[in-house]
Amino acid sequence: MKQSTIFDVPLLKYLLQVASLLFLKLSGWRRSGHPPAIDKFVLIAAPHTSNWDFPLTMALVFSYRMKICWMGKAALFRWPLHGFFRWLGGIPIDRSKANNVVAQSIHAFQEMKRMVMVISPEGTREKVAVWKTGFYRIADGAKVPIVMGFLDYCHKVGGIGQTFHPTGNIEADMEKIRGFYRGIMGKFPEKSALTAME
Repeated sequence: MKQSTIFDVPLLKYLLQVASLLFLKLSGWRRSGHPPAIDKFVLIAAPHTSNWDFPLTMALVFSYRMKICWMGKAALFRWPLHGFFRWLGGIPIDRSKANNVVAQSIHAFQEMKRMVMVISPEGTREKVAVWKTGFYRIADGAKVPIVMGFLDYCHKVGGIGQTFHPTGNIEADMEKIRGFYRGIMGKFPEKSALTAME
């Protein structure tokens, strides 16, 4: 049986939208853009350089009244918070089995009528040299678009940017995708990786 999440409770969705809009306003953050009217897509969460990225991203998601799922390292889902993170739409992943994650994600997109999967290309908030391409391979394999979500700490603006349809030419497509994020600053810019690909 499919697990219920916080996004399936109408009253909570409304209350969280109001609370998130207030939180963003009081913290000085502005929203930019709107979610596309598409049933299925991969939503990039970038740059990912800080623990603050998660609450800010969730505040934006709630403010847009979006229903999402997201992947996090298995360690996050240990007792006592495993149930809470799953309720927030989290899916634990084993990073040592990357190909399996891609295959399972593609299958999930094929099974669901509506699905927004949030993925950070960095895969971690720590400094990385390259972007992982799992998000691209999932979108390309599932035949769904990629939507550019972002947090720009320099200007305190976060939200939804362009919608990109993978062509299958991963090198050319990744260059275009990374191009959107050039100039968008994470909380710790020195940890961001926007010039290479794994």
